[in-house]
Amino acid sequence: MTVRRLPWWALLLAGCDPHSATPVAAGTAGGDASAGAAVFRRCAACHTISRNGSDTDGPNLYGVVGAPVAERRPRFAYTAALQAFGGRWDRKRLDAWLANPRRVVPGTAMAFAGLPDPKDRADVIAYLAANGP
Repeated sequence: MTVRRLPWWALLLAGCDPHSATPVAAGTAGGDASAGAAVFRRCAACHTISRNGSDTDGPNLYGVVGAPVAERRPRFAYTAALQAFGGRWDRKRLDAWLANPRRVVPGTAMAFAGLPDPKDRADVIAYLAANGP
């Protein structure tokens, strides 16, 4: 039996990372929020996550899960690229964004290279989800 390998773009369309066999959004619903708090320390250089927290180099992320992209913090200067991306920050979009922000939104000002480990991303998403309405 011959196993046919799909091209990288077909894997992305199917919701898979082309560099692994792991679906992009796999496990994001089952992340560990307390482990995500530890991983989020990397994000805390630019982001706050408390209710009524201030924007710093990045917007405050309290309540970001399910929120509109680039619209939550009206006084924050989102890039035109992120505004054009539009939609909502659901778990699948957050997972892709956290894996590699510049691949998802070319032209974003976010300098963070991303979290390559799907477990870290799932944990951060669980932490973000726990910090909101």
